[in-house]
Parts: sequence; C-alpha cells; structure tokens
Amino acid sequence: MHIHILGICGTFMGGVAALAREAGHKVTGCDAGVYPPMSDQLRALGIELIEGFDAQQLALKPDVFVIGNVVSRVRLDDGTPKFPLMEAILDAGLPYTSGPQWLAEQVLQGRHVLAVAGTHGKTTTTSMLAWVLEATGQAPGFLVGGVPLNFDVSARLGSGKGFVIEADEYDTAFFDKRSKFVHYRPRTAVLNNLEFDHADIFDDLAAIERQFHHLLRTVPARGRVVVNATEDSLQRVLAQGCWSELARFGAGGEWQADGSDDAFEVLRAGRSVGRVEWALSGRHNQMNALAAIAAAEHLGVPPAEAAAALASFRNVRRRMELRGTVERDGGAITVYDDFAHHPTAISTTLDGLRRQLDGKGAQADRILAVFEPRSNTMKLGAMAAQLPWSLEQADLAFCHTAGLGWDAAAALAPMGARAQVADAIAPLVDQVVAAARAGDHVVCMSNGGFGGVHEKLLAGLRKAS
Repeated sequence: MHIHILGICGTFMGGVAALAREAGHKVTGCDAGVYPPMSDQLRALGIELIEGFDAQQLALKPDVFVIGNVVSRVRLDDGTPKFPLMEAILDAGLPYTSGPQWLAEQVLQGRHVLAVAGTHGKTTTTSMLAWVLEATGQAPGFLVGGVPLNFDVSARLGSGKGFVIEADEYDTAFFDKRSKFVHYRPRTAVLNNLEFDHADIFDDLAAIERQFHHLLRTVPARGRVVVNATEDSLQRVLAQGCWSELARFGAGGEWQADGSDDAFEVLRAGRSVGRVEWALSGRHNQMNALAAIAAAEHLGVPPAEAAAALASFRNVRRRMELRGTVERDGGAITVYDDFAHHPTAISTTLDGLRRQLDGKGAQADRILAVFEPRSNTMKLGAMAAQLPWSLEQADLAFCHTAGLGWDAAAALAPMGARAQVADAIAPLVDQVVAAARAGDHVVCMSNGGFGGVHEKLLAGLRKAS
C-alpha cells in the first residue's frame, strides 16, 4: 500500500509514518516547513518529504491519504484555501482517513493495546511502560509522543503481543472531532490525571471528562483501567460508568509508593512487591512508575521485575534534559530543556528539581525558570492567572511573550521583581545571562523549539564568564 501523509512532521503522524514504513508500506508525506528532528528521522527511513500542501501531490496517486489534525478547511485572507491538497482530495472523491483510524485498522488490530492517557506525564509513562515490557522480554510495539532515550525512536511495531501507545485527548482530524484515544480500543487503559487543557477545542473540564469516559466505554470487561486515585476529575469519570477491572494508584489506592523520589518501595495493598531505585526526580515520576507497574502486570509482568527494570529507565528527550553547563566564578551554571507548558506541569517540573537539590544539600542553589506560553491553551490566556503559583519554586522567572494576546507582565505581577518578560529571544537571553550566577539551574520550558534558546543561553553564558 502507498500512503501519503498530510502533516507528517508532527510527532504522532511521524510515528505513524515510521510504523507504516516498518510494516512494508510505501510512505510519502508533506508538511509546512518540513522540520527536524522528525524530518531527519523520516528521511533516514527513506520516506520522501514534500514541502507544503499543493494540489499537485495528487499525481503521487497513493492508495489512501492519511490526514493529520494540523489540516483544516481554513481559507486565507485572499480567499484561497490554506490546504489546497485537502480541497483537491475532497473534489476528486479520493480515499482519505485520519492517522488514529489508520493506526487502529492497520497496526493495532489483534494486539493487546496499553493506552496511556492524561493531561500530564503521558509521554514519560508511555516510555516507562514500553521499557518495562522491553526489559522483561515482552518485545512490545509502541508509539510515543517523544523520543524515549532507551530506544532512540518514537515508534516501532515490535514482535510481542503488547503495543503501548500515548493516548491523546486532542481531536482526531477536521472531519472527526472525537479524541484520538477512542480509536485505540485498549485492553489496558492508564488514566494518569485530568485537568483542563486544550482550551481551543474544549469548553470546560466536564467536556474533557466526557471524552475520557468515551475511552472507558471501549475497554473490555476483562480489561484493566489503571487510574490515579488522587484526582477528583477521574473519580467523576469513573462515576459515569466503568465495566472493567480497576487498579487505583496513589494515596487511597491499592498501589502506593513509600520512600524518597529516587528510591522507594512499591506497595500493593500495603505489602511491598518491588523496589525502584533510579536517577529520576519528583513525586510525579513516582506516580508514573506506579501506573506503569500496574499496567505491565496486566500483561503478565511481575511487579518486582517491572520495578527492577525501571532502574535502567533513561527518561525521554526534553524531560529535564541536560543541555550543558558553563563554569563561572568557581561554580557551574546548568541549563536544562523541559517540555512543560501547562501550569501544573511547570510546577511539577520545578518542584521535582527543588526536591532533588534539597536532597543533595544544595538548598542555596537557585532555580531560574525560562518559559514560553506556547500551547493553544496558554496562548489564549486561559491559565494565565495560575502562572505565579506554578513558578513558586523558581527563584527567578523569565517569560517569552511573543504571540500572546494577553499581558504576561500583569499576570506575573504577584511575583514582583522575581519575574521578567521579553517579547523576543535575544532580550530574553540577555536578561537570563545578566541574572545568572554560579550554582544556578536554568530550566527552559516549552512544547516547541523555543527559538533555540538553550544554545543561545549557553553561548551567552560562556561569553559572559
């Protein structure tokens, strides 16, 4: 089969492309501003990439067009379609489908699907679960919305019966407004947490809760729902009806952790069933580990083996990823890259680093938070008022305000002199370089490329040292 993917450079659609290529299909694709790292990964797989969405691509004559949710029927100011290829497909009556639908029909059929859903931690928990299954001989397939460092690829078919997938609640395509995850029909569903997000497509939290319940409706009676016991929103989802085995984790649940962030016992019904010792920080990663262990058990992995496997889990790119250090005045300034973009994720990331520093007796070390509100939800200002709370563990905060339709300086005013804003990358870098001193930990947070701020910061810090 020849498939042509519209919007191929997104992490999810790029993963679909990689799986299709591995399965032996001919794969081509297009995107606007064909960009790395996904473009590099796809070209390495021999996948032809085309810049833009021009209608001439019909000449490729694929068996089916697979449509990413970046594609819409929006028209530009001059009245021309933003995606002329899509208009040509519709006019010609050619076959097309969504990425999730193609995946469900061509890859997931007959597999034991383990789907990881939640507002935060999906990528990390999906990667943990895939690694636990790999390390215990299960040879899983997986599709992750990032690059797990244990695998260095975001997707593979695998030879085992399990397939682990990051289950996104965002909509499927312009012609299918259901959440992506309703297509996956998991036997094991992980509900990590649930908060309001995606303000561009959901009116309120209740609307997202309904989508999560749609996911529960697809889990069979012999399936397992692994759910965070501490989240009221998820309890409301369960109250709408659950027909599968429940495995609750966290305070009040069957699965709990006892110990520090980097060394803890895994308890099931109060009895130790394994121990995790690893390099990760943060209570959120304890919770992610519990979810992964409970999910892996449903595929037959003993909890003790799952816990032991996590000792070699290397996390995911852009999750507190060290980008470099610069020596200054006899000490080091450390720069990290992190994907956090929702206030809760920002808070969790910074809290995890603070706990790690305190555990090392480095309470005097400062945390400098450098962030851009880039997601659709943040650009709309729906959570602007939560930013000061999310940055409580930061000694200083620096916000990149380009493209915002709301006043970031006003939103951060409760932080006083601890917060600064800049409408371009260069002045933002200048602000951080001027403020940084030996011992500082600079955490850059964005769900995009952030204008290459990490290397620019490191270059600026070296020049100033």
